[in-house]
Amino acid sequence: MLLTSSDLSALPGISHGFFTRQGGVSEGVYASLNGGLGSGDGRDKVMQNRARMAAALQVAPGRFATVHQVHSPDVVVIDKPWEEEARPKADALVTRTPSLAIAVSSADCGPLLFADAEAKVVGAAHAGWKGALTGVIEATIAAMEKEGARRERIRAALGPMISHAAYEVGPEFEARFRFADAASGTFFAPSGREGHFMFDLPGYIGRRLAAAGVAAQDLGRCTYGDATLFYSYRRMTHRREADYGRHLSAIALTA
Repeated sequence: MLLTSSDLSALPGISHGFFTRQGGVSEGVYASLNGGLGSGDGRDKVMQNRARMAAALQVAPGRFATVHQVHSPDVVVIDKPWEEEARPKADALVTRTPSLAIAVSSADCGPLLFADAEAKVVGAAHAGWKGALTGVIEATIAAMEKEGARRERIRAALGPMISHAAYEVGPEFEARFRFADAASGTFFAPSGREGHFMFDLPGYIGRRLAAAGVAAQDLGRCTYGDATLFYSYRRMTHRREADYGRHLSAIALTA
C-alpha cells in the first residue's frame, strides 16, 4: 500500500509514493513491506519488497536507487543506478534521468519528495531532526537547481513521520535547536515532564521549506500513532522490540 500527494499527483510525468508497511513478504516485527537493507530482516525478503515498490512506480527493480543514510545534509546526483552494495553515504538524491526511481528510508524521520515537472528534475530527502537542522532540505533544493530546476516551480510533499504529540525530547535537544536556530522555539512545547518538550518535526520541516521558497504539502500522518500502517523507531523502543522495519518513499520521472 502506498500513499500519494495530490500536489505531486497533479504534475505530468511524475510517479511517486510514500510506501506504508503493508503489502510485502516480511514477517514478525518487519511485517510486511520492509524496505530497509540496514535492518535485520532477510535480504531476499527486503529485495522482494523493493521489487514490489519499483513495480508500483513502473520502473525495473534494478532502477530503484537508495543511499546509505547517515543523518547528514549531503545530497548526491544520480544519472544511472548503482549496486546496492556501492550506495554512497548521503541523505538525499536528485535525478533528471527518466525511469529511475530515487528513494529514502524512514521510520519516524521525515521523508520528503520534490519535483519540478517543467525542468524534469526530482528529488528525495531523508529529514530527521539532525538532517533538517543542518540543511538537508536546502541542500536538496540547491542540487535540483543545479540540474535545471527553479525553486518557485518545485513542489514538495512531506510523508508520514512522527508527530508533535508523540515526539518528546530532552533539554539538550531543545537547547541545540535554540542555539543553531533562534526561531525554532515555536516548535517546542512543555511535555508535562520537567525539563522536557514535545517537538514538532513536521512543523519545523514545513517552516524550512517555506523559508526556502518551496510550496509543500504535508500528508499529516503519524508513524508512531498507527502501528497498522507504519513502522516507528520510537514505538519499537517503547515496546522493547528487537528491531523495526523501514518505509521507503520514492519518486521517478516517467518520461
